[in-house]
Amino acid sequence: MPPNLEAVIGLYKNSPTVCRSYDPRAPELAQQIGEMISAHLPTVTVEHIGSTAVEGCAGKGIVDLMILYPDGQLEAVKALLDALGFQRQTTRDPFPEERPMRVGSLEYQGTAFQLHAHVISANSPEAVELREFRDRLRADPTLRAAYGARKREIIEAGVTDPIDYSVAKGRFVEEVLSSAK
Repeated sequence: MPPNLEAVIGLYKNSPTVCRSYDPRAPELAQQIGEMISAHLPTVTVEHIGSTAVEGCAGKGIVDLMILYPDGQLEAVKALLDALGFQRQTTRDPFPEERPMRVGSLEYQGTAFQLHAHVISANSPEAVELREFRDRLRADPTLRAAYGARKREIIEAGVTDPIDYSVAKGRFVEEVLSSAK
């Protein structure tokens, strides 16, 4: 990693959860960040996951990246993300440092996008599940609409804490993935 690497990622702003319409700029931004990471660590793979990776899918509007690293590269990925300006989570129940998530923001075409960088071992079953759920949403408009409706129901029920919201929508994800088996 170059010693003169400039931090380009801005501060993450913790805020109550809302459900936004799909923004077609999110995949473009995800690709740019992925290329930036891969340019410094070519052994990792960066994939865009989550609702912003699925055309037409409503969600929080946070751009989720899955950074898949080969054995022995976890510390290098964390160091690169730190150098780029990503931050550790400051909410309750942060991901453990053995499977970290870093947060940040980046201004893109006039909008400050919030970012989640999920750092996952390339051979982790979690990577398979995240990819499978994203791909099922991409392929099934009915499932995509049901997922958006479920997220709006959760928020309308008053669940806006990001952790509580994630747990509530996680049940939907688990049901979808278990139905595929």
